[in-house]
Amino acid sequence: MGPVASGDVALLVQKFGGTSVADPDRIREVADHVARCRRRGDDVVLVVSAMGKETDELLRLAALVSSTRPGREMDMLVTAGERKATALTGMALHDIGVPAVSLTGSQAGFITDTNHTNAKILEVRADRVRAAVDQGMVPVVGGSQGVSTHRDVTFLGRGGSDTTAVALAHALGADACELYTDVSGVFTTDPRLVAEARRIDNVSFDEMLEMTATGCPKPAMRSVDFARSYNVPLHIRSAFTWEPGTWVTEEDPAMEQAVIRAITHDVSESKVTVSGVPDRPGISAKLFRALADQEINVDVIVQNASAEGVTDISFTVPTEQLDDAVGALENGVMASLGADGVTTDDGIGRVSVVGAGMKSNPGVAAVMFETLAAHEINIEMISTSAIRISCIVKGDQVEDAVQALHSAYGLGG
Repeated sequence: MGPVASGDVALLVQKFGGTSVADPDRIREVADHVARCRRRGDDVVLVVSAMGKETDELLRLAALVSSTRPGREMDMLVTAGERKATALTGMALHDIGVPAVSLTGSQAGFITDTNHTNAKILEVRADRVRAAVDQGMVPVVGGSQGVSTHRDVTFLGRGGSDTTAVALAHALGADACELYTDVSGVFTTDPRLVAEARRIDNVSFDEMLEMTATGCPKPAMRSVDFARSYNVPLHIRSAFTWEPGTWVTEEDPAMEQAVIRAITHDVSESKVTVSGVPDRPGISAKLFRALADQEINVDVIVQNASAEGVTDISFTVPTEQLDDAVGALENGVMASLGADGVTTDDGIGRVSVVGAGMKSNPGVAAVMFETLAAHEINIEMISTSAIRISCIVKGDQVEDAVQALHSAYGLGG
């Protein structure tokens, strides 16, 4: 599925991020845009994030008054930012003659699990939202929030408004879910690093999922995964220029796939190496169970060849979890493993090439490795999937790697 044909009436779920509703002028711009959509005959459901940096400010206030910051109270606090934005957006719509109703996540029917600060959606009972649309109103739903099975307010975590919008689009059977942000779509790489980066018109769910997993900041990876599972067409576009952006949909088997769609990068991870690990069954299980029990997200994993019955295991974790990872290993696990020690490196970065066409085009890896070698960029770790190749390199060489690969694969305008 692609853009709705001109003249066809559509039901659209439109999500506006924090920068898109950052101040009164921006909120009025959003209201005007909704009015234009309705004049052409479309029905619109809005999902809005907290204004600007409001969530950060609420988190700062919480830190000033509490060292414990209980999850239940944090969710009650943080979700206030989205409620404020929904009410103001609803008022702006009423002011220009568009009937609207603001709804919290709970009122919109989002039922979640009981995991505070990062809840998961269990069900969307969208009857009230559907009824509002049928009555000619624009529902304005608070993003990233719901109510738990214990009837507590819950927060879906950072980027949760994207997931709210996709889940609501699925529940309503919407024609598309439009994610409005401060960029005009998804690019072949970060335009801040490569001036020749160009906007991608269409990308598959699988490609977009790999891109968000390896450093593409928008949309939120959870939302892409949800959209892929339920085949919800996504349109990533700008709330400042209103121009068409990037469509994320299922692959069209009739179309030839691009060999490489994009180059992504990520400098938010660190490498951990456990040395002198006995090479016998069950050792890796103990090591990574200790990390999993502390909810530490492990990404790339490399085990060196065994020498004299011992080996080294290296893996990457988010830098913000590096201290917790080392603590989890040193808290008795190292002794039980019989390992020699743990070393860390927070000066790394990951560069990835993503493209569905690499499944049927040999030589993609060779080009990547040759390009990095030509620029004297050493590869420390390698991770692959059917449509992605990632290399861990020194953090201060990531920018050079991205620029070189973008050129090598001919992705520029």
